[in-house]
Amino acid sequence: METTNLLLQNIDKIHTTTMGIDRIKKNLNLDVLDVVDYIKNIILDKDCIIYKNGKNYYCEINNIRITINSYSYTIITAHKMWVFNIGWIIFQYLY
Repeated sequence: METTNLLLQNIDKIHTTTMGIDRIKKNLNLDVLDVVDYIKNIILDKDCIIYKNGKNYYCEINNIRITINSYSYTIITAHKMWVFNIGWIIFQYLY
């Protein structure tokens, strides 16, 4: 919960680079004017799962995973996730 609170408390610091905007638009097949605002709204969704692993925050919702650097609050990337259930094994695939 502390990880979630820390990211949400610093929501105004979240930003990305020009290359990051292009990468996120491509990966999520987006056609929005403000990618950062779009990502912030995803993070603020009550169903978004936020966790920290190493130097990055990960935000997951609706088969999307967003990666944010925990020191600079830079959005690194975002990917669609595919979950495959083959028998008792569940695979998670990012593309």
